[in-house]
Amino acid sequence: MEGDLEGVLAAVGPRLRELRQRRRTTLTDLSTATGISVSTLSRLESGQRRPTLELLLPLARAHGVQIDELVGAPPTGDPRVHMRPIRRNGMTMVPLTRRAGGVQAYKLIFGSGRSKPEPKTHEGYEWMYVLNGRLRVLLGDQDLVLEPGEAAEFDTRVPHWFGALGDEPVEVLSLFGPQGERAHLRVGTTRTRRADAASS
Repeated sequence: MEGDLEGVLAAVGPRLRELRQRRRTTLTDLSTATGISVSTLSRLESGQRRPTLELLLPLARAHGVQIDELVGAPPTGDPRVHMRPIRRNGMTMVPLTRRAGGVQAYKLIFGSGRSKPEPKTHEGYEWMYVLNGRLRVLLGDQDLVLEPGEAAEFDTRVPHWFGALGDEPVEVLSLFGPQGERAHLRVGTTRTRRADAASS
């Protein structure tokens, strides 16, 4: 039994490295996202550091996977997908995809009265579709309002910020992918707004 446990733990490091490399994330980026030092992350991936729950929880969250995927737990046969919401700065984010790398899907809920706009930048490309409410989008020097049924896509290297406009919360479907990956729409719509930003 102990040998089985050691085998499971030994496989965590290579799995963590594979996840990070598939997502094209550096150890420094992962350290910033998780609060775990670069040296600890490196030792985890090489198998020199024993994985603990305190380390695996933030790593699973950063990679957008369940902990059982990190430790290679066998499937239980339950077809339901149990996604845990992440809450930060007045926004609730519900991951809708479990695979690592590639385009990731999220449901975002912005509460009313979110903090003042603080545009941020990062690598990637995002497509957003408003389900309910009115979404204020700051994108570079543009200040846009998206209504239900409207969408926007943009390069996330451009400074951006989102928030609810008015007293009602906003529900948004978001697709986020690595640089160069975009949402491919087969059917056009007159209500789609596309915000293309030129690369710097």
